[in-house]
Amino acid sequence: MRKPELAALKLSNPLHLLALGFGTGLSPVMPGTMGTLAAIPLYLLIQGLSPLWYLLILALGFVAGIWICNAATRAIGRHDHGAIVWDEIIGFGITMFAAPAGGWWILVGFVLFRFFDIVKPWPIRWFDRRIHGGFGIMFDDVIAGLFALACLQLLAALL
Repeated sequence: MRKPELAALKLSNPLHLLALGFGTGLSPVMPGTMGTLAAIPLYLLIQGLSPLWYLLILALGFVAGIWICNAATRAIGRHDHGAIVWDEIIGFGITMFAAPAGGWWILVGFVLFRFFDIVKPWPIRWFDRRIHGGFGIMFDDVIAGLFALACLQLLAALL
């Protein structure tokens, strides 16, 4: 059952479709996790690109995400609703930058990103509480992605 505040969001609207992670954000359980799962096929599409192109796509996704998340927030009338998962998609992409190849590393990156996105250790929680709007929605997931990226790269270096 769809939450009443989500009635204003239409999957036929491209901004809403992206904000909802192609519909995964509408999941009644763990929409952020479902949105991160939606990021995996997108990651697989860009993982073989040069680092420059990979980062350019993430940067464009971040900038577009400010607009995308603002549009969804305005439609819902509530800041950073759990159904808005475009930020998870970009955060996971950051986590997986220069990750070793293989399904194991995708799983590790997924778990690390979800950990930092859910637990929000300092300074992630600090940013989450103080920066609002589309930029704020995106920014705390960028920081969570950077934390997860650092842990993933450290683990890869140790193994």
